[in-house]
Amino acid sequence: MPVRQLSEAVINRIAAGEVVERPASVVKELVENALDAGARKIDILTEGGGRSRITVTDDGEGMTRADLALSVDRHATSKLDGSDLLAIHTLGFRGEALPSIGAVARLVLTTRHAGEPHAWTLSVEGGVKSDVKPAALSEGTRVEVRDLFYATPARLKFLKTDRSEAEAVREVVRRLAMSRPDVAFTLAGEERMPVTWAAALPSGPGRLARLADVLGLEFRANAVEIRGEVHGTAVEGYAALPTLTRANALGQYLFVNGRPVRDKLLVGAVRGAYADYLPRDRHPIVALFVTLDPREVDVNVHPAKTEVRFRDAGLVRSLLVRALKDALARDGQRTSTTGGTATIAAFRPMGAPRRGGFDWQRSSPRPDPRGGYVPMRGGAGLAEVAQAAFDVGDPSADARVETFEPAADLIERPLGAARAQVHETYIVSQTKDGLVIVDQHAAHERLVYERLKTAIDKSGVARQILLIPEIVELDAADVERLLSRGGELAKFGLLIEAFGPGAVAVRETPSLLGEVNSSGMVRDLAEHMAEWEEALPLERRLLHVAATMACYGSVRAGRLLKPEEMNALLREMEATPNSGQCNHGRPTYVELKLTDIERLFGRR
Repeated sequence: MPVRQLSEAVINRIAAGEVVERPASVVKELVENALDAGARKIDILTEGGGRSRITVTDDGEGMTRADLALSVDRHATSKLDGSDLLAIHTLGFRGEALPSIGAVARLVLTTRHAGEPHAWTLSVEGGVKSDVKPAALSEGTRVEVRDLFYATPARLKFLKTDRSEAEAVREVVRRLAMSRPDVAFTLAGEERMPVTWAAALPSGPGRLARLADVLGLEFRANAVEIRGEVHGTAVEGYAALPTLTRANALGQYLFVNGRPVRDKLLVGAVRGAYADYLPRDRHPIVALFVTLDPREVDVNVHPAKTEVRFRDAGLVRSLLVRALKDALARDGQRTSTTGGTATIAAFRPMGAPRRGGFDWQRSSPRPDPRGGYVPMRGGAGLAEVAQAAFDVGDPSADARVETFEPAADLIERPLGAARAQVHETYIVSQTKDGLVIVDQHAAHERLVYERLKTAIDKSGVARQILLIPEIVELDAADVERLLSRGGELAKFGLLIEAFGPGAVAVRETPSLLGEVNSSGMVRDLAEHMAEWEEALPLERRLLHVAATMACYGSVRAGRLLKPEEMNALLREMEATPNSGQCNHGRPTYVELKLTDIERLFGRR
């Protein structure tokens, strides 16, 4: 087949296939144009998920008549001063968005520049441009896109339902709204209720306010501020506490020089920073903004500009990891507010309240002949699951805790003063404005874990020699795997040797773990190692080892603690970074404010 020149219409449709993937792509390009034009208010309207109609109206500077006529030509842009593609200071710069949209849809642009006596309008249908005509518009620009992909109907079959496409549009606007808190956004359409994000200050508090509007008040209540800078590269933003997570990575919002991106390097850095806190099936919620010299990042590696490439990727990754770790360690004693909320919710009555309050006669516990009270099973009382927690059977001698009066100064401490131990598992502590319930095993697990890490960084973990080596029988593959990692295990004070084809001998264990179940610990380590990837960094492997050992060296559930031991545990939690969650990402304590407790009893 001979080589021939493609027609202008075919060229535009090929370009449209790269830039205009779905209605959300159109919204992204148009809103970015509005932001580059200096808009302070942007309204987005969609119909049919965006395939029937998309309208974006802004109050930016607008275009002159000459600029409007040129704006729908390919590779025509006002966002590059010259030919330097390394100095990109705007969101758009390729000059392909408007002609690509006009090649596959019915496009109408209406704009007014401050220097023009009135507005001008121009339409493009299937790549065919009309003449520029006078129009009515007070300020800024309005872009209307109808019948998306009518000129390329084969693309329509690849679109999803109207609701799915509308959700994709919403996600695009959410990301752009997070990047510019100083701009007001309104998103409306037949698929959703109108949403408005009011303009806020561009500073830290304003950014957090916008993030709260977009991600919810729950994120704001559990967010820690992220800030770091090295060699002209800075990162700012907010990250949720490790006890507030999601089952997927959709809650991670990353921006480079104000541009929303999906970058594997940045996602990997976030995952690495949270590796100390989260299990594999949970993902953190973050909104991070990286700022650096435009010459240090290439934003032109993808037509949709959603991917970037850094000149010094290692520096950017280390900056993100360090900034996140420092912030999480700084607020490590905090735990998610959702724990207390979930606890309160567990006590809510199942039935609707009667006029004047609940039917306390039916929902109250009845006296027990043996002393105390027995929960009622019928009526509109506490939820059945919550009520079962109180039905613990006969009291046992070792379940009681001797009453004592805590020192007043302890109640003023963040985690308060221990008042009781429940089911030999949970410590109940009184604070000045509420109470705290601590999971003794989870809390001590984190403390032991932090001690192990500190010992490794300083002088290594001290070992204790077993009088009689413990023989652990394992599968031959597990034995080989353990012995191949013997050097890493020795750093944590665990010395093992081969003992025949299907067993290992444990000769030394970490002294700070005290008396430990060596066989169970070794078997768990073998199982974890079977899941490790060969490319997993040494640091991550060592953290897995430390986490497993910490679990076996912690105070177990079911152990009766003295008041002094409980208070000592609380004080050490206050002094230890990251003590708000255990090594598996679960909260180590739940805090209930006095106002919440009073609300349970109808006092508020």
